[in-house]
Amino acid sequence: MDERAAAFARLFQTAHEGVYIGTIGPGGTTTIAANPHVKLILGYGSETPDAEVRPFDPERFHDTLSRTTLLERLASDGSIVNYLVRLRRADQSSVWLEFTARAEALGDGLRVEALVRDVSERKKLDDETRDIYQQLLQAEKMAALGQTVSGVAHELNNPLATILTWSERLSQKTTLEPAVRRGLEIILSESERAARIVRKLLMFARKRQTTRAMIDINQVVRDTLALRAYEQRVTNIIVIDALAAGLPNVFADGHQVQQVLLNLVINAEQAMLSANGRGVLVVRTWHDAERECVILQINDDGPGVADEVQAKIFDPFFTTKEVGKGTGLGLTVAYAIVNAHDGRIRLESRPGSGASFFVELPVSGARLPPIPQPRLRQTTGTSVAPQHAAVLVVDDEVALAAAVCAALQDAGYTTEQASDGEQALMRAQARPFDLVICDLKMPRVDGKMFYGMLVAAMPAMAERVIFVTGDVAGTDAEQFLEESRCRWLAKPFRLADLVRTAREVLATN
Repeated sequence: MDERAAAFARLFQTAHEGVYIGTIGPGGTTTIAANPHVKLILGYGSETPDAEVRPFDPERFHDTLSRTTLLERLASDGSIVNYLVRLRRADQSSVWLEFTARAEALGDGLRVEALVRDVSERKKLDDETRDIYQQLLQAEKMAALGQTVSGVAHELNNPLATILTWSERLSQKTTLEPAVRRGLEIILSESERAARIVRKLLMFARKRQTTRAMIDINQVVRDTLALRAYEQRVTNIIVIDALAAGLPNVFADGHQVQQVLLNLVINAEQAMLSANGRGVLVVRTWHDAERECVILQINDDGPGVADEVQAKIFDPFFTTKEVGKGTGLGLTVAYAIVNAHDGRIRLESRPGSGASFFVELPVSGARLPPIPQPRLRQTTGTSVAPQHAAVLVVDDEVALAAAVCAALQDAGYTTEQASDGEQALMRAQARPFDLVICDLKMPRVDGKMFYGMLVAAMPAMAERVIFVTGDVAGTDAEQFLEESRCRWLAKPFRLADLVRTAREVLATN
């Protein structure tokens, strides 16, 4: 061997780059030479004969289509540069490789000379970076949506409260024709349905107070599946649970986690039934010790989720169901709950191959201090208030204030109206009132400012105020109501509840 050939031989053996030379034909592949580094990359020992190292064999590829595409590129272009492909190593573990190669025709096959690089770590980093970027985009989108939704929900609560109170008031009339009464009952029912949707919107928009404890995720799964057992049995849904033993507890609100799980299970059931009339639901749990989280997977064998839909799956009001079959809020609320627990929810799906939702909840090694129980008083009672009490109703929604005044007058009270805190303070200074019913959010002087000025001028009124509001949980209003110790009602409310609360406040103060 001359000096030049010897130099090339040393380079071939010592290069920290995989080098492969071989042929690919209809009958299989043949290796002419494979240097030690390519053997290392593919999981072979250095003593392995070159002929046994065949990276282009069909069984080395995770996806046969990717092999076909690679060979077509080599045959048509004669070369490839930094071509990424996923192969199986000698021990069947996966490795991402990058090929730079040239090929020339050899009979019915190809002669291939290739440089091979292991880019598994780079691929993992790229995937993680892309994943983090997508999470940030989603978080920014949801934060912006949350602000918008919160404002929209609050604005919806006011007309809803008006519709609900007036329909309730009219339905109490004894001289109504049956058709009219039935119509009012439908209005009342649909108003309450709309109110429930608004509450879901607020749950998405706000981080709500939760009662958290160390919970057993497996037990939550079993309890949730038990709730659906009958429906699943009669609709031919087979449930397979693969719950890992010895899972660590997680610090979470069990009821909210169950709500997330119910949403995912019901969505999976509906997807399978609409596509196949039956289905197999697989529920798995396991502990990821490296990331210190418990993972819950809900897998169905339904039609899957199209790629273009997956980016919008958690958006409010987005639904793939028929009109009237869903509000498009179930997954939105699930996302908000998991996010509030510092967790993560994601979807993996290929059209025609079902869908898998993964819920990841962090593990806490020690029980955190308990959340103080809120002192917001919404209890019921049976006390009867003094008759002919004077009540000031403060609300910028004139129609709602009129309905409240009418209901209070029917209960025997005298009433006056004010459209904001400034006007209400003038009314209170002009004559004494036994009770004030006040909206929290109003123009100019809002309920919080009005309460401060009222109590400063008339301390005896401190606990004779009932607040009504369309948005409490998770806002500054919650802290204010807790500190003031005032009773409150969430919009939209039933007039009967308002009248009963007024009696209780008047009877106890």
